[in-house]
Amino acid sequence: MAEHHEHAMAFAREDRWDDAHRIAQEHDDSLSCRIHGYLHRVEGDLSNARYWYGRAGVTFPEDGMEEELGRLEGLAREG
Repeated sequence: MAEHHEHAMAFAREDRWDDAHRIAQEHDDSLSCRIHGYLHRVEGDLSNARYWYGRAGVTFPEDGMEEELGRLEGLAREG
C-alpha cells in the first residue's frame, strides 16, 4: 500500500487541494497520475485533467466527482 496515495486522497477529501496536488505531482505511478487528474478536474482545468488521466492509462471519467473520489479512495486503500 502506498501511503502517499492515501495522504493525497485524505487531503482531497478535506478540500486541501494544494497539499493533495503537491503529493500527486511528486510521484509518477499510475494511481498518482490518476489522482493528479482528479485534482485538476476539481480545479476545473479539464484539459490538464485529461492529460493526467491519459498518463495514468485510463479514460476520463464520465461519472460525478464524488463517485470518482470514492473510487480513488478505494484504489488508494487497496494499494
